Amino acid sequence: MSIYAISDLHLSFQTEKPMNKFGNVWADYEEKMKFQWNEVVEKSDIVLIPGDVSWATYLQSAVQDFRFIDELNGLKLISKGNHDYWWETLNKLNEFIKENEFSTVQFLHNTCFDAGDYVICSAKGYDLSVEEKLQNRECIRLNLSLAQGAELGKPIIAMLHYPPFDKSLRLYPDIKELLEKYNVKVCIYGHLHAEGHKKCINENIDGVEYKLVSADFLDFMPVKIA
Repeated sequence: MSIYAISDLHLSFQTEKPMNKFGNVWADYEEKMKFQWNEVVEKSDIVLIPGDVSWATYLQSAVQDFRFIDELNGLKLISKGNHDYWWETLNKLNEFIKENEFSTVQFLHNTCFDAGDYVICSAKGYDLSVEEKLQNRECIRLNLSLAQGAELGKPIIAMLHYPPFDKSLRLYPDIKELLEKYNVKVCIYGHLHAEGHKKCINENIDGVEYKLVSADFLDFMPVKIA
């Protein structure tokens, strides 16, 4: 079993929200992504998707998007992004999975997932445009997930949607402290598109490997994490 990652799928099979404004790279990207995904990901693998999965506003408007995801190879672990307006409580999300008979999709929200040799933890994260209390809330959520994961005694992979650093590439001290406190091995993140790719961190800093996994940055091919 391998663990892959890709974020910001921005699917819109039931809505009119094309991604072309971010460049021609997004033209017909769904079929390209589907082909490349199934070329590299086996059914027994895990794929981490840290947010911005669908442009839908409500869950029922995202059924086709999640059916597309469900039919791709691998078990998909999904956490929340800033554009996932359809996001509900974990109970409602699990009911949605059951009602639509999706068998390869799971949601992470203040929880963790035992992935064999690794534990997967998650939070949305934040950027500096949100007020301080929202930043603190996301750190609390990240801490909850990491604390649960640490109890399993395995290396941790952390999923964030927002980059854990500012526009000057300075890591946010509170998030950095949490990642290092719980000995996180890899921290993946998305959110960045187009020109945003030029300001990213893809390196090991103080023992944590930071990786940008936005779909367009990866040319719509999931990247192997572990």
